[in-house]
Amino acid sequence: MVIPDKDRALHYLENLNYYRLAAYWIPFQKDRVSHTFYEGTSFDDVLNLYIFDRELRLIVLDAIERVEVSVRTQLCYCLAHEHGSHAHLQPEAFFNTNKYNVLISKLKDEYRRSNESFVNHYREAYTETLPPIWVSVELFTFGQLSMCYQNIKGRHLKQKIASHYNIDEKLLGSFLHQLSFIRNLCAHHSRLWNRDLTVTMKIPRKKAPKDLLISVDLNENARKIYNTLTMMLYFMNKVNPNHHWKDRFFSIVNNHNIDLNKMGFKKEYQQGLWI
Repeated sequence: MVIPDKDRALHYLENLNYYRLAAYWIPFQKDRVSHTFYEGTSFDDVLNLYIFDRELRLIVLDAIERVEVSVRTQLCYCLAHEHGSHAHLQPEAFFNTNKYNVLISKLKDEYRRSNESFVNHYREAYTETLPPIWVSVELFTFGQLSMCYQNIKGRHLKQKIASHYNIDEKLLGSFLHQLSFIRNLCAHHSRLWNRDLTVTMKIPRKKAPKDLLISVDLNENARKIYNTLTMMLYFMNKVNPNHHWKDRFFSIVNNHNIDLNKMGFKKEYQQGLWI
């Protein structure tokens, strides 16, 4: 490996765990046993991938935030409309009792610990053990939001929430579960760029909007980040039609000269949502 600027390389190695950075030079290795690199590989090539992956995680987190806030809103609206202001405190509204009990236990803990202004306001004004669903849902982690949605009893209510995004309830539940996993990867600064994901979402097939159907990959790249990014783009179009998320994504791809194939993009990806 060529090191154009030894002081710069030393600076990064002093501030980045060696094994964290090592994940980004594997694609440049000719032999992983002897740790020999393809001719012409430089430290800057490796660093370029690392910086791109960091920027990718940031825009992925931005999209996850948009999805999370929107789904929270739809979930609390539909639950409250069906079961009242404290729908989340009605065990009969949920399918799995054990999952429900775990969710409520964690909610109580978070409510007790929280110093958020909206929580303090509620404590001062009301005496109920837990606040209504539109307050409580703001205390859910993304994983708890996903669990709550999937545990709702009655397909019609889950479908009502999913219909806001013009998809079915199974696809929404699967996507939320995967986003919880992706969010944890981002929170731990883990690699996304060319990762084979161990948690994947249900692939949209027949009953999905045409632009989504022609954009997803049904075959060999299902474990790459491509399908996740495609669903994120679909949701961004629904939640914030005037977004610049796609432009930001291609900006960092072009700035770092990234091979999209490593992320699961095919040569003919520029169709449907990606036009």
